[in-house]
Amino acid sequence: MLPPEFQKLISSFSPLFSKNIFIRVRILLLGLILTKGNRTICSILRTLDLSQVKDWSKYHRVLSRAKWSSFHCSKILLSKLLSNFVKGNQVVMVIDETIERRWGSQIKARGIYRDAVRSSKKHLVKCSGLRWICVMLLVPIGWAGRTWALPFLTVLAPSKPYHTLQGKTHKTISDWARQISKTLHRWVPDFEKIIVGDGSYASMNLLADSRDYVTWIVRFRFDAGLYDFPPIFKQGQKRPVGRPPIKGERQPSLQQVMEDKNTKWQKVKFSRWYSYKDKTLEITSGTAIWYRGGKPIVPHRWVIIRDPEGKTKPAAILCTDPNKSPFEIVQHYAKRWQAEVTLQEVRVHLGVETQRQWSDLAILRTTPILMATFSIITLWANKMKNIEINQTTWYQKKMPTFSDTINAIRNRIWQYWFSLLSSKNKESKEIKRLLIKHLIFMTTRAS
Repeated sequence: MLPPEFQKLISSFSPLFSKNIFIRVRILLLGLILTKGNRTICSILRTLDLSQVKDWSKYHRVLSRAKWSSFHCSKILLSKLLSNFVKGNQVVMVIDETIERRWGSQIKARGIYRDAVRSSKKHLVKCSGLRWICVMLLVPIGWAGRTWALPFLTVLAPSKPYHTLQGKTHKTISDWARQISKTLHRWVPDFEKIIVGDGSYASMNLLADSRDYVTWIVRFRFDAGLYDFPPIFKQGQKRPVGRPPIKGERQPSLQQVMEDKNTKWQKVKFSRWYSYKDKTLEITSGTAIWYRGGKPIVPHRWVIIRDPEGKTKPAAILCTDPNKSPFEIVQHYAKRWQAEVTLQEVRVHLGVETQRQWSDLAILRTTPILMATFSIITLWANKMKNIEINQTTWYQKKMPTFSDTINAIRNRIWQYWFSLLSSKNKESKEIKRLLIKHLIFMTTRAS
């Protein structure tokens, strides 16, 4: 009893599964959307009124034993997102890490990390959990009236003690990001790829190794060593003896540029700047080579942003494409906040951190599925004519949010199931009675 548009949406993933496994995948994915509270297999089976199924363990084996690749699913999901939301040959993505707070001695990849949500500069809070690197596509959603970050690739990045115990070489965040950037280049070679990240990705090795594949826009440090581009010698011009220079004269640091009274600032009005609307900022920009002894050079354009009102702290941004305009760089970087919104939504509405799998393979699959479900729901909603906004007397929304989107999808599923009862057959009354009984169970069960 699956809605036809849902079957059409996920039919592109069917070649990655065997016939029997794909049937269970469709059931579990539909139950995942309908379930509220903990996203466990048992909870999903109760939601779909399958609590009395005797061979229930086969649904657990979809995650823990079945042969299929979530990596290949990510490639197909990205192609679906591009065909539905992207016009042109430029794609903007955001990369960010998130901690899935988990405890349990059987979770091998678990580590102790800084809790970015609860920590501050003066107060450090650590938490136990799994660290994930999530790559999301930044696209404007017309019916939502804003840009959304749609996850399509989620990678587990274990801590150094885990790799040491496994006898493996530790891969840092920048190592994972380098591998991800090259993978994206193989997946969508015909697109200009822009990846936005925070200061964790301002690594000279990462930016130098992958700048030929993608354009990076990342948070930059004010004390970085900046140099002019090396001089260009014309034909016939006398060249200095020795190895050709890779850099020119030392430039002032960005901190000195910001404090210099002679620095020329340009006022730019942004329609959206984080929580502000129609925010006026001052920016200044320049091109340079980022260099440190023993490291590869990184040609780039830097941009300094400051708030004339002093409400926000100054920030520096680096772009590995020196030809990008400062306004475009800042505009792309401001979209990075949408990743935080998505990570919060998947926790509240899709149950990230409520799953209870302990199998290594199930852990590697469950969280990426929950993240990808956010994008699948958005794709499904994009095919609908309208999304109803759930208004309240104390809070008026002009445009639908993700909570309205998932409610609209759930409403569509229940409406479709009730529409199947319209046929005048003998079993219709019994099916209707069982369906209403199950709905009463869903409204009264503990979440």
